[in-house]
Amino acid sequence: MVALRTLVFPYLVRGVASTRRMIAEPPPGEDWQAWVAEADGRVVGWVSAYRNTQTSTPGVGEIATLHVHPAHRRRGIGATLLDTALDHVRALGSTRVLGHARAESLPFARRHGFTPSRELRYSTLDLRPAPPMPEPPPGVRLLPAAGLDPRRIHRVDAESARDEPGDVPVDALDYDLWRHECWENLGLDREASTVAEVDGELAALSLVKRDGDRMWSDYTGTLPAYRGRGLGRLTKQAALHRAAARGVRTAYTSNDEANAPMLAINARLGYRPVDSQWSCRRTL
Repeated sequence: MVALRTLVFPYLVRGVASTRRMIAEPPPGEDWQAWVAEADGRVVGWVSAYRNTQTSTPGVGEIATLHVHPAHRRRGIGATLLDTALDHVRALGSTRVLGHARAESLPFARRHGFTPSRELRYSTLDLRPAPPMPEPPPGVRLLPAAGLDPRRIHRVDAESARDEPGDVPVDALDYDLWRHECWENLGLDREASTVAEVDGELAALSLVKRDGDRMWSDYTGTLPAYRGRGLGRLTKQAALHRAAARGVRTAYTSNDEANAPMLAINARLGYRPVDSQWSCRRTL
């Protein structure tokens, strides 16, 4: 499954161990399920579906990472996987469902009743040479996440994400779910993940998930009261520096096209676009 995902979406980073745990120990409360399509003993398709529990908006289901091996497309595999996933979110009581599609897959999405909504840009950065470790201003410390109380980090993550651009607000990020999906994720590099502490208070963070020499900037955010000080760039640059020192060679990230501040930070750090996907919505 990891090999298939890497072939179709080379910029998505999730290793074998993380994928195995995701299947064996699904996130609490989401009723997460996944399905594969096999041909001649090989996995050629994948989709997952679940209840979105990170938003206060009721009745939202998600269909994630539907993809089919290029050599096995146009045989109905994608449609069968999608129908199976839709049946699952309907059984959960969802009244609307969200998913993502590349530009070339938008006709498929439209045929199945989805309406494109928002563009999501995927970008990459070569960490050779590594970005220099930034010099924080007085009163600011850039700390690795390792050794810190995860509840403090969750607070920054949850509160800074409330106004993140998207189809539904991320305003209900429960600590137990966050701990399962983020803090206990086998791919989370706590030594590279970085927080900015301002006068003793955590104000910003940049989380790193990795697989070998590739990493994913899982989330970078700043509490509203501390924005406008450059803390987002500082924490992300420090996280990239630390990740490179720990053997990461290529970094990937994604951003909503409406998130101008984060796109500006990425451009300043040297990221370049590699792909785009569109969020798609459907009423059930």
